[in-house]
Amino acid sequence: MTLTLQDVSRIAHLARLELSDAERSRMLEQLNGFFGIVARMSAVDTRGVEPLYTPLSAVQAARLRLREDRVTEPDARAANQRSAPAVDDGLFLVPRVIE
Repeated sequence: MTLTLQDVSRIAHLARLELSDAERSRMLEQLNGFFGIVARMSAVDTRGVEPLYTPLSAVQAARLRLREDRVTEPDARAANQRSAPAVDDGLFLVPRVIE
């Protein structure tokens, strides 16, 4: 996938970024470089390769150190929502931004 300057301009517009021509050109180079890396990684045949939960497990036996699944902090919802302008049934209410 190769982007054009128009693509970068559209992305900048959607992200509400104001980019100069030099910044747009630099961003085009960086984004196309990123997509080049993704394309090279996608071309590698990984059939038969087991996924690693940590890169360390490729070179040594690694044990997962899982903690017990239990509540460790008190419920602070009410305190956190005290300063909110609008709350309903424990949920923050925000203005609609998408039509």
